[in-house]
Amino acid sequence: MTLTINYYADAQTVQQQPIIQTKYTADPAPMVHNDTVFLYTSHDEDDAMGFKMFDWLLYSSTDMVNWTEHGVVASLDDFDWVPYDNGAWAVQCIERNDKFYLYCPMPGGVGIGVLVADSPYGPFKDPLGKPLIQNSDHDIDPTILIDDDGQAYMYWGNPKVYYVKLNEDMISYSGEIMEEPTTPDNYQEGPWVWKRNGHYYMAYASTCCPEGIGYAMSDSPTGPWEYKGMIVDASEKSRGNHPGIIEYKGKSYVFGHSYDLLKKTTPKFYERRSVEMDAMEYNPDGTIKNRYYWSIEGPEQVGTLDPFRRVEAETMAWSEGVKTRFETEWEGDFDWDRGIRIADRLFVTAINHGDYIKVQGVDFADGAKSVEVSVSPLYGGKIEIRADKIDGPVIATVEINTTSEQGIWSTFTAPVNKNIKGVHDIYFVFRGEKNLIYFDWWKFNK
Repeated sequence: MTLTINYYADAQTVQQQPIIQTKYTADPAPMVHNDTVFLYTSHDEDDAMGFKMFDWLLYSSTDMVNWTEHGVVASLDDFDWVPYDNGAWAVQCIERNDKFYLYCPMPGGVGIGVLVADSPYGPFKDPLGKPLIQNSDHDIDPTILIDDDGQAYMYWGNPKVYYVKLNEDMISYSGEIMEEPTTPDNYQEGPWVWKRNGHYYMAYASTCCPEGIGYAMSDSPTGPWEYKGMIVDASEKSRGNHPGIIEYKGKSYVFGHSYDLLKKTTPKFYERRSVEMDAMEYNPDGTIKNRYYWSIEGPEQVGTLDPFRRVEAETMAWSEGVKTRFETEWEGDFDWDRGIRIADRLFVTAINHGDYIKVQGVDFADGAKSVEVSVSPLYGGKIEIRADKIDGPVIATVEINTTSEQGIWSTFTAPVNKNIKGVHDIYFVFRGEKNLIYFDWWKFNK
C-alpha cells in the first residue's frame, strides 16, 4: 500500500532534544542569513572534566529540525596573540557589508578578539593581530546589536554588563567602554541583545547556579534595563546556560544548553553540554512567555527536505550511537611526502549494530526509484532505511560488501519501495558488526 501520513504525527516517537547528539556543544550563537540558520557553538571535548574547549563549530538548518554539521569553523589557533590553547568560550557571528564577523572571548583577562570572513562558513582571519577589547577579567560572552540607525553595539561581561559603540568597520570602536549601571536582576553572564517592535531586549544566563535564561527590556540600546522574568526557568538540568534568540520564517526561537545528553550516560557531572532550542512566544505587550524547560519533541518543522539532491550524512534530526569525524585526504600520506591534497571530508563514524540516524520531513513527492549511499566499508553490513518510525516499514536495504578496499569511498545503490510517496521521516538503521562503515552522503533518485 502507499505510505501516506501527516509527517508531524510521529514527531515524538524519537526524542528531538538536544539538537546535536554527535558532539558536546554549548554557547549557541544562531544567525539568519540568506534563508538559512547558521548556528555557531563552542565545543566541549568528549573527555572533558572541567572546561576543555579548543575550537568553535558550525551547524546549519533551513527547517529548524534537521541540522547539518560543517565542522570546526575557527579555533584559538587563529589568534597568534592568545597564550593558551584551552579557552574557546562563547562567540557570536554577525554579518555587515557582505563580511562576517566572529567575536571571540579569551578568558582570564586576555580580551575579546574578532575574526573576519567573506562567507559564514569561513575561513575566518584575524584582521587586528591583537584584542579588540581588553578591559578587565570580565571580558567574556560578547553579543552584537546593529540598531536601525546603523550604529553597532557590543555588550559583554560577567557579572557586570559592559558595552561599547562599534565603528562601521566592526573591528574598531569609538568612545569609552561603559559599565551598565542598571545591571538587571538575575544577570550573571552570556548577554544576547536584540530589537523587536521598538523594544530592546537583553536575554542572559540567570544567577548561578543553576542558570536559566532571564531577560530585561529597555527603550534604548544603552539602557536602563528592566528585568521582566525568565524565558527558561533555572533547573538542575541546565546548571550553566547561554541564550541565543532569532526570528526565522515568521517564528521566534530561543537557544540555550543543558547536560541532557551527558545524563543519558552518567549521573556524574562533567562540563559536557548540549545545545537545546525551542519556539519562543511574545505576549501582546512585548514581554516573553515563560517555559519551564525545553520540550522533548522540539519545535515544529518549518520546511521539508529534498531527498533528490545529495544530502550529507551528518544532516540529522536525531541520532543514536554515531559520531562525526573530519579528515583531510591526500594522494599520498607518507612521513616524507604527503602528496597532493585531494579533499576535506566530514563524515559519520563510530557506527555499530543498531545505531541510527533520523531525518525528519523528507518529501518524496511522487516517489523514488533508488537510493545511493557513499560509504567506506570497514566490516560491511547493511543500512535499512525505514519510514516514519525506528521500526517502521523498510523502504530500502543497502547491502555494504567488503569487496571494496578498506579506506576507499564507494557508492552503493539499492531499489526503493515504489509506494513511498509524500512527506515522511526516514531512519537510516545500521545492521552488522561493530565499526561497520564510514558514511559520507546519501541521495534518492526519481
